[in-house]
Amino acid sequence: MSKSKPSLKPDTVGSLIFCPECGNLLDIPSEDDLIVCNLCSYTHQSIDFEDFEVVTTSRPGAFPSALRNKRDDVQSDIKDATAALVKEPCPKCGNPEMEYHTMQLRSADEGQTVFYTCPKCAYKTKLNS
Repeated sequence: MSKSKPSLKPDTVGSLIFCPECGNLLDIPSEDDLIVCNLCSYTHQSIDFEDFEVVTTSRPGAFPSALRNKRDDVQSDIKDATAALVKEPCPKCGNPEMEYHTMQLRSADEGQTVFYTCPKCAYKTKLNS
């Protein structure tokens, strides 16, 4: 025997539908457009989803990614690296010296990437060697 109370409507949170009687998460409506609670047998005619807007958001770190972690590691290595000076003029301001550091970003059988930074104007460039 199923309970049916037309005054109570299922609660919705995002795209989830909850039973107003017991709070159970309700299943997708069946073929006869009835929503039935598996715990308390509450039934309700299907909700009209045509004008139903679902908006979801997530934190930037909610979905971990191996690629993002590697990128973060490389960026922190670049920030932590101590740069050496080389007598290379800055293409932007003409300062006679540039700071540089190298990293192996491509496969092992290819050369390193050299990152140059001007200590005077902070201009950055890179060279694949």
